[in-house]
Amino acid sequence: LAIFCIALNSCGPSAEEQAALQMSDVLQYEQAQNNNQGNIFNSSGRLTYLNEALKTASSYDSLRINYQRAKVFMEKGDIDHAVQLFDSVHNDPTVIGSDFDLTKLVPEMAFSYLRMGEVYNCLSNHNAQSCIYPIQGGGLHKDPTGSSKAIELYEKILKRNPKDAEALWLMNIAYMTLNRYPDGVPKQYLLKNPYPETDQVLPFEDVAAGLKLNVNNTAGGVITEDFDNDGYLDIVTSAWGFGEEMHYFHNNGNGSFRDVSKQSGLSKLTGSLNINHTDYNNDGLKDIFVLRGGWRGLLGNSHNSLMKNNGDGTFTEVTIQSGLLSAHPTQTATWNDFNNDGWVDLFIGNESYQNNPELQHPCEFYINNQDGTFTNVAAQTKLDLRYFIKGATSGDYNNDGWQDIFISAMGERILLENKGVKGKVPVFENVTKKAGLAADSNSTFATWFFDYDNDGWEDIIACDYSFNSSLSSITGSEALGINPEYKGQPVLYHNNGDGTFKNITKEAGLYKSVFAMGSSFGDIDNDGWLDMFFGTGNPNFNSLIPNRMFRNNGGKGFNEVTRSSRTGSLQKGHGVAFADLDNDGDQDMYVDLGGAYEGDAFPSALYMNPGQNKNNWINIDLTGVKSNKAAIGSRLKLTVRENGKIRYIYKDVNSGGSFGSAPFRREIGIGSALVIDELEIKWQGSGLVQRFKNLKPNQFIKITEGSAVITPVKLNVLNFIKLGPETPHKHHMTM
Repeated sequence: LAIFCIALNSCGPSAEEQAALQMSDVLQYEQAQNNNQGNIFNSSGRLTYLNEALKTASSYDSLRINYQRAKVFMEKGDIDHAVQLFDSVHNDPTVIGSDFDLTKLVPEMAFSYLRMGEVYNCLSNHNAQSCIYPIQGGGLHKDPTGSSKAIELYEKILKRNPKDAEALWLMNIAYMTLNRYPDGVPKQYLLKNPYPETDQVLPFEDVAAGLKLNVNNTAGGVITEDFDNDGYLDIVTSAWGFGEEMHYFHNNGNGSFRDVSKQSGLSKLTGSLNINHTDYNNDGLKDIFVLRGGWRGLLGNSHNSLMKNNGDGTFTEVTIQSGLLSAHPTQTATWNDFNNDGWVDLFIGNESYQNNPELQHPCEFYINNQDGTFTNVAAQTKLDLRYFIKGATSGDYNNDGWQDIFISAMGERILLENKGVKGKVPVFENVTKKAGLAADSNSTFATWFFDYDNDGWEDIIACDYSFNSSLSSITGSEALGINPEYKGQPVLYHNNGDGTFKNITKEAGLYKSVFAMGSSFGDIDNDGWLDMFFGTGNPNFNSLIPNRMFRNNGGKGFNEVTRSSRTGSLQKGHGVAFADLDNDGDQDMYVDLGGAYEGDAFPSALYMNPGQNKNNWINIDLTGVKSNKAAIGSRLKLTVRENGKIRYIYKDVNSGGSFGSAPFRREIGIGSALVIDELEIKWQGSGLVQRFKNLKPNQFIKITEGSAVITPVKLNVLNFIKLGPETPHKHHMTM
């Protein structure tokens, strides 16, 4: 019988299935570990602890505990209970009018009422305009209770301290929700719009609800990619809560999506702040890498997951057998062919706390063994760095054919130049100081390589994340004209073409308080110049600031277009992916919204690009042969003629920024050019250079390495708007 079972492979799980079951047990254990009051983001665990403490507390301690309980109820999403508790503590005779009451409790109360307004309006009656800055139309609050009470309390705070920047900013937002900004704001408290625009774009429209893509979860990642090779882009999302499942939405190719999360096996995965995609085994199917543990400190010893695409709509966990099993806190990784052998390798940036021996988590660097497994050579390559890393990206900054690594961390920026291989292992040199990147000591988060000025040299974005007060306070200060050296601006380093970089943030028009987490780049108007979108925020509830969009001004700098684009959600922005999801030639944008606490969850958005102009475009899907199959790291150079002048457009094959993943196929705008005079492809790894002449624009094409054949691809243009006007969707908070 045993021999018969082995022959049929039908008795008991296979080795692959056993490994997947082992990983399932590991993840369940990690979920249990995070379910305790020591986890500051576990509201239920903390509330249980406080409720027990309240049973034996003195009258004085009861006030202190109830104050903490009120904050936890807000974090949990029970805003009514939070407001009631804040009021009861405030009205206690021993508290009212005290320094604690005026400096801590009243500001907390004011924000709890503002949050009540959000819950009763933006969440309970969610629509496409909910919480979009500036608030107007469908975003105006129908129930004025929360914002009205918040205004009353903020006025009380400002009478005591008229320069309280946080109170000023949040009061102005409250007036805006009631359609009373600017005329209804008392003159002494009126803040001018801190986001003036000298440029405008046509407004995007959030169609996520009509397509049932408005996943209501906490912070997470997103991938837009064609996972079944039918030509249509699918969407995969994650959330960092261990009780929140991943979602996989299959594009049906007819203007609708189908939720196949359970059938695919991805719904079993939870607890991921970020995800990205790759083709680790060169089978032509895009796989998924799930990152865990970021921001969790002592509870962050989590395992990542590598999900192999089986090609039949399902994914299999292969973390253990691939050799990628490890337990470190992270939310960032970059895939590229670092040794030019035609297979993608993996760098993972982990979070280490300086001067804390319990929280040392060296970075990992895995070389692809070309058989479905990897070997960690971080120590050998001196890439076992110990920093609190929030972003990692790869690109060939010096055009020598070897992929380099840039690391964005708290208090550090590190540029690692790839010097080539010793055997099969790459050799890296830390050239941060030599490249002119060591002068800045601020903390940074989201990052990427891109050629914003089309000069053929990869530039760097590293988004400042330095703050010692709430982001609302910093934004209010900016509106008052107070500008510290670091205020959350996206730092732009221009590549000088000689191995050095120059910080040109101010010259580029980016010295603005943004505080980006998830963010990425794309070309919203098909002019061939890369634009940027920043998902903003931090874990604090009262960090209520808009997501931001900037349009590239012909390679000279960037212009703010947040207001006109209607993409400036006041909710916290995480994973961002640019992609032409409806195949009409312009790039749309999926944004994962929501904060760290379960009560700060918010529906994700799919912003459809209405078409900004009549510019032309081309969509190019590359397949490597000697190079890695997904062509990651390959470079495209387009030569076009606009208004009689020759210009060049450069694009590398990558997934975009460090937090959010765009498709590997290249969606390239060429402005008003009527033909692409030449397309040059430099294939990463093999180094093969191919050139194609006189390509027609406004089409989807496929090119295979080494072949002179250009294959047109026929795809339906999808009408996501045809589903009709969005009806309000109720999102009930956890009570």
